[in-house]
Amino acid sequence: MLYLMKEILSDAEKRGYGVGYFNGVNSDMIRAYITAAEDNHSPIIIGTAEGLLSYADIDWITPIMLDAAKKSKVPVAVHLDHSYSFDIIMKALAAGFGSVMFDGSLLSYEENIRVSADIARIAHPMGVGLECELGKVGGLEEGGGVKGENVYTNPAQALEFAEKTGVDFLAVSIGTTHGAYAETPRLDLKLLAEIRKTVSTPLVLHGGSGLSDDDFKNCIAGGISKINIYTDIVTAALNSVRKENANLQYTDINRKAEDAMYNAVVGKLKLFGSVNKY
Repeated sequence: MLYLMKEILSDAEKRGYGVGYFNGVNSDMIRAYITAAEDNHSPIIIGTAEGLLSYADIDWITPIMLDAAKKSKVPVAVHLDHSYSFDIIMKALAAGFGSVMFDGSLLSYEENIRVSADIARIAHPMGVGLECELGKVGGLEEGGGVKGENVYTNPAQALEFAEKTGVDFLAVSIGTTHGAYAETPRLDLKLLAEIRKTVSTPLVLHGGSGLSDDDFKNCIAGGISKINIYTDIVTAALNSVRKENANLQYTDINRKAEDAMYNAVVGKLKLFGSVNKY
């Protein structure tokens, strides 16, 4: 069943569980995600990101995701993750995404507010929710192969940002990093608690891959409703294929990768507490 992300996260906040968001670039990934959610009676959020569109054109992957969501037995929201481009976001709105993320973390605070507010004014009349990032979750390339560093979210700015932009979901920086961790992350849970007290907007955790079970549980208890996972899922697929690569046919590779992603997603759904919530 196709739901809006706002509807799914509203229930998660009321009942105290987290909802997994999973990026996809092909039908195998989408099927693995939704089947895992259906088999475990869990809501789920699927989507893709601007950085993945070279693998899956937005006009091609969007109908696949929307159709799969509509046919699903559980609530599924379709979301555009990390987009820095106004044009890409407008294309996503036209394609039918139920929510989009504008990442203005590379802009000044004032410019982030201005652009985010402009997008909200366009998206909201269309019934589309807007996610934005305040502070900066490091790990993504900023050009020239340079990985961005973390800038922690300021709680006072979070309140002003929410009020001035009308953002529906706020991605916060509390010590996570995109991609694989070079060392054990140390999350600032006190900062998370302060942000949660300051704003009522549903909070999003990026850079979830590689966190410990306790990290996830503490973040959900501290007010995180949506957890973004990508690296853990594709790593599970890659590791599964590598074990028997020399003996596999192309279609076997697809099936093994899909099975591995299914199992990885099931593990996250159980950890986030969303199993048997629908």
